[in-house]
Amino acid sequence: MSIVRLGTRGSPLAQAQARLAAALLTAQGAQVELVIVSTRGDAAQSTPLGELGPGAFASALEEALIAGEIDVAVHSSKDLTGDQPEGLELSAFLERADPRDAWCGEAHSFGDVPVGARVGTSSLRRTAALRAARPDLTIVPIRGNVQTRLDHRTTSDLDGVILAACGLDRVGLDHEIGFRFPVELLVPESGQGAIALQTRVGDGGLVVAVDHLDTRTAVMAERGVTRRLGGGCRVPVAAHAHRIDTGWRLIGWVSSPDGTQTIRHEAEGDNAHALVDTIVDQLLQEGGAELLAEGVA
Repeated sequence: MSIVRLGTRGSPLAQAQARLAAALLTAQGAQVELVIVSTRGDAAQSTPLGELGPGAFASALEEALIAGEIDVAVHSSKDLTGDQPEGLELSAFLERADPRDAWCGEAHSFGDVPVGARVGTSSLRRTAALRAARPDLTIVPIRGNVQTRLDHRTTSDLDGVILAACGLDRVGLDHEIGFRFPVELLVPESGQGAIALQTRVGDGGLVVAVDHLDTRTAVMAERGVTRRLGGGCRVPVAAHAHRIDTGWRLIGWVSSPDGTQTIRHEAEGDNAHALVDTIVDQLLQEGGAELLAEGVA
């Protein structure tokens, strides 16, 4: 039996995610080997995320896949750029974990966060959303893996740091969470909580068998919104889709980087993909087009 080489970043979280994929593929009869790939985002730990540009955590894995050095690239879906490189496809999405953002600190609700609190995050999206909701907060940029960012609570004298809840859950650090933000307050990054398995076109093989349909539907709808809006590095945009009793709810969000102007719209229907145009058109009409244009200027 040939070995399926799974490419992953080297961080503890990335390797934990790769092991989840490996377990599912092994259950399908595959023999799996993990291959560590260093990415631009990993190498430039001191560079703000907004300066790294798109593909900072994904492009090296994609290059290794194209070169035949690995057979499957394991990605956090939120790290993927809008379009797939020629010759590659997203063959599977693993069942989504908690997509919400988490507060790591003493507070047990957003209302408990003290006035003027110092909050650590490297995310433009989180920064804008926090400033919109609580202009009193002081945002402190931080980078690093999950544990390094948690350590900033002490080393940078922070009241709290904001991380993806799924990452904390996956590496056994969920006890650090004071509370999880509602998706209506901090709209998650497109794809947050979902692991994507990328292959060369036509090489999906057993990978296709582990695809989780509801997760694929949600993530592709979210990617549809953020792809059409653009933004990301200069203008924060976000989208989140989830199942409801009547079908799907899709939320779209765009903001100025300082959080002084935010636009949020949601729609419901039985087809998540059909909601994308509704969300995007409404956001653009309500001022999103101007915010995005300012980011390009």
